[in-house]
Amino acid sequence: MPHKDYLSAFKKSFIMGNEKSSASGKDKSQGVSIHKEMRNATNPAYLKLLDTEDLRDEFLVETLFSEDSIHAVYTLHDRMIIMGVRPMASSIELPALEEWTKAAFFLERRECGIINTGGAGTVEVDGKKFELAKKECLYIGKGSRQVIFSSSKANEPADFYINSCPAHQEYPATKASLSDANQVNLGQALNSNERTIYQYIHEAGIQSCQLVMGLTSFKGNSIWNTFPPHTHMRRMEVYCYFDVPENQLIMHFMGEPEETRHLVIRNKQAVISPEWSIHAGVGTQPYSFIWGMAGENKAFTDMDAVAIDHLK
Repeated sequence: MPHKDYLSAFKKSFIMGNEKSSASGKDKSQGVSIHKEMRNATNPAYLKLLDTEDLRDEFLVETLFSEDSIHAVYTLHDRMIIMGVRPMASSIELPALEEWTKAAFFLERRECGIINTGGAGTVEVDGKKFELAKKECLYIGKGSRQVIFSSSKANEPADFYINSCPAHQEYPATKASLSDANQVNLGQALNSNERTIYQYIHEAGIQSCQLVMGLTSFKGNSIWNTFPPHTHMRRMEVYCYFDVPENQLIMHFMGEPEETRHLVIRNKQAVISPEWSIHAGVGTQPYSFIWGMAGENKAFTDMDAVAIDHLK
C-alpha cells in the first residue's frame, strides 16, 4: 500500500473513534439560540495524523459569542463544558443541557466559573444578583438551580465566558474583582513574557470542588504566555483569548514537547489543551487570556516544566 494511502487508512481508524458530534437549535421558551457540540478526548498518537483543518476541528472553539445565543462545547477531557453567553434583547437563562448532564438543572452535579469579557452585565443566581464588569469573576457552586444572564446595555453586551466541570461538594456563589485576585508576577521584558496572573478560583482564593480559573494580562509590549511551557497530566486546561486587537492574531502552541503543533487563534476564541499537551502562545500585539482547569487536584503549581531545549 502506498504511504499516502496507508496514512489515510490509519487516520480513518482513529477518526472513527474521535469524531465530534454537533447540534444546534432554538429554545422556543426563551427565544434564544443554543449551539451545542460534543468532542471526544484525544491522544498524542492521533495528533500526529491531523492536518490544519483537523487540528482546528478537534481543539479550537472558533465561535463563543453571538447575539442572544449560548454556545456550548462539551469535551470529554475531564468532562469540561466551555460556554459563551451574550444576552442582548433579553435575559438568558442557563438551560439544563440535559442530553449531556442528565440532570433537572445544569448545576445539579456541576460547578462553574464565569468571567465577563465584554460590557457590564448581571448574573442572577437563585434570585441573588451579581454585577459583573469586564474581567470580573463569579463562581457558582453545585446545587444552584437557576442562573440568568443579562447585559446592562444591549448595544454594549456582556460576553460571559464559562467553564464548568463535575462537582461532588457544594460551595457558595462568590464574586471577585481583579483587586480581590491573588496576583502572581512572572517573566521579564527581555524575554517578552512579563505578565501578571490573576488567580480567582484556586486553593487560596474562591473555593471550589475541582475547578481552577483565572486570567493573565501582559505588561508593556510582552506577548509570550506560559513560556517556557509545561504540562500537567493531572488536569486538562482551556484557554480563551480576548482583547486581541482587530486584524491581529495569536499563535498557540500545543502537543507533546517533542511533537508540537500550532493553531492560529483570533479574538474571543478558545482552545482545548489535553492533559498531555503543552499550552503556550504568542500574539502579534499584547492581549489577555482566561485559563481554566479541571482534573485530579487544584494545585496551581502542580506542573511539569519543559526545558526550552527539549521543544521540537
